[in-house]
Amino acid sequence: MSVTEMFSYIQGFLSADQDVREDIRKVVQTLEQMAREILTVLQSVHQPSGFKEIPSKCAKARELFSTVRTQIAELKTKFPVEQYYRFHEHWRFVLQRLTFLAAFVVYLESESLVTREEVAQILGIEVVREKGFHLDVEDYLAGVLIMASELSRLAVNSVTAGDYNRPLRISNFINELDSGFRLLNLKNDPLRKRYDGLKYDVKKIEEVVYDLSIRGLAKESESGGDK
Repeated sequence: MSVTEMFSYIQGFLSADQDVREDIRKVVQTLEQMAREILTVLQSVHQPSGFKEIPSKCAKARELFSTVRTQIAELKTKFPVEQYYRFHEHWRFVLQRLTFLAAFVVYLESESLVTREEVAQILGIEVVREKGFHLDVEDYLAGVLIMASELSRLAVNSVTAGDYNRPLRISNFINELDSGFRLLNLKNDPLRKRYDGLKYDVKKIEEVVYDLSIRGLAKESESGGDK
């Protein structure tokens, strides 16, 4: 093979690779749009009357996740299954956002931490790498940390809405989450930086709880407040 023929072959390879990446980007854009729609639905829980709408908003979000599953099914067809990590960077961020949204829905419904398996089920993907398109552990953890920031905001807005018991429950949950992350030896730099932000979320929520305690509202809530 001549030098010209060799580089023509390489150009064909690069062009084919670029076509795959472009196809992936188009599907990822639709996923990003759907993630924004789900977030818009869930953002209403931060409004003063939003807590009463939590069940209906979570139900609506779960309906939208059915579209997410369809879009991810399309994404799976755009590249060879064994090349997941070659193209992972294209959907890493949106997958973390979708994990956050799934985790937030589950928390709003049950005030519990979503498992990686539950997120995978909600998104219609796998947990085990060998089975194909899956939820990477680090993407799952990143999504959970994004949720922690959302919960610190929810704690503040709960007080504004007159729900003084919710920040206490959020505080307990976030402290348990922080304890769990402390057990991990995080070496992924972006994930480590995101985890460093968790201590600020913990501090922010503790300040809310402290303020409620000083004002006597936390005690009132514990003895007779609504959950």
